[in-house]
Amino acid sequence: MAKYKEQLQRVWHEYEHAHGHVPASLREAVQWGVSKGMIQAPEVDPLAKLVEDMSDALREEYATDADGRRYRVNHAVRVTRAGVQYTFWAVMKDAPREHMQKAFIQRREQIVGDCVQLATDVDAYNTMKKDQPPIQMLFDFRDDVEERFALDGRKAA
Repeated sequence: MAKYKEQLQRVWHEYEHAHGHVPASLREAVQWGVSKGMIQAPEVDPLAKLVEDMSDALREEYATDADGRRYRVNHAVRVTRAGVQYTFWAVMKDAPREHMQKAFIQRREQIVGDCVQLATDVDAYNTMKKDQPPIQMLFDFRDDVEERFALDGRKAA
């Protein structure tokens, strides 16, 4: 799989170079790569596509509780067994506490990982652009969460 991703990265970088280093859509880059014979459009496993589509649909399903809070209905937990990764989904109102606790912990870990990578990216950019004022990034989200809750007319937990 790494070679495939490296191939896609190579197509992107060649497209980006050929088109003047300006922001571009990946659809354009992929079409360009296919037209140049650098990559081939994959044959799609219809069940894998349906699984991907269902995952997206479940992630986007929301409901409103008795207190007026809009919440995600479905929650996933990733588990690795015998070297194979599985994703198990559950409806929050019916899910065992253990499943929900794992789902919340995994989502929090994703957020932390995103923050660590964002901080690294900002630091690297600021180092590359020492002739410009550094971009500052704040990772204390308390005020942001309270502000969003206030917009919804409620208090943060």
